[in-house]
Amino acid sequence: MRTYLKTAIYGIGATMLFAQCSPQKTTETEETMVEEEVKTPSLTMLWESEASLETVESVLYDPSSGKIYTSNIFGQNPQEKDGNGTISILGTDGSIVEQTWVSGLNAPKGMAIANGNLYVTDIDELVEINLESGEITNKWTVEGAEFLNDVASHNGVVYFTDMNTGKVHSYQDGAISTVSEGHDSINGIAAGADGTIYGLDASGLKKWNADGTTEILNSAVTGGDGLVVLGDGNFVASRWQGEIWFASAEDQTKMLDTKAEESNTADIGYNPSEMVVYVPTFFKNKVVAYKLDY
Repeated sequence: MRTYLKTAIYGIGATMLFAQCSPQKTTETEETMVEEEVKTPSLTMLWESEASLETVESVLYDPSSGKIYTSNIFGQNPQEKDGNGTISILGTDGSIVEQTWVSGLNAPKGMAIANGNLYVTDIDELVEINLESGEITNKWTVEGAEFLNDVASHNGVVYFTDMNTGKVHSYQDGAISTVSEGHDSINGIAAGADGTIYGLDASGLKKWNADGTTEILNSAVTGGDGLVVLGDGNFVASRWQGEIWFASAEDQTKMLDTKAEESNTADIGYNPSEMVVYVPTFFKNKVVAYKLDY
């Protein structure tokens, strides 16, 4: 991808007098084209884990511990309350550190860390897991929930989406509340460093304003699953069907397409210090790591 910067050089016009007695001259406006190379965003595969993570839906990297958490649905039905869902822990080299760190969940999906706990959505519940012990310490049933999905956190507040009802909920100090409604098939959610909330729904990539209203930043990347805020107006978004996009308000680039291999790209995770994107492949039962370059 190339961009062109225009540099205009303007003559200073008829007001400039030369020392000689020659007639005044006015220089014509000249325009030069300076070509500048701009890097096309790309992903390069680093490793893939063993294919033992049954229906792996979400990946979360914890920068404080270096651990990679995965939520595993176990089965074909993401809404079945079968008690088979688990959380696994991977190393940053793709090794399986702990196959079953947490068990007894149903169909766990999005994850976020806050207040020393891991928060996981599980169909119609928000589940709290202590990071030190791996014990489930609380479960909150969300009234009217149908398909709780992605999770994000900022300053101790946990935000999570319900794809079927189009709602965004929050959890803080033991209380669940609904903070926004009317988002068609909303899935991915993420928080920027300043606390701004971003989401992915059928209309595209959107952000929440301070007054609670939303605005569409990119209407091309629709129906997204996982969302990463890179900063400076840049994002990485995944589509479950097998696509990963680099997106901004001005443009978008498809960096990965695994649909031909029937390998899904569900709720992605990200290691910002190493610029590594972790991709859960759902039915392929593994995580694939990619180096991001942009």
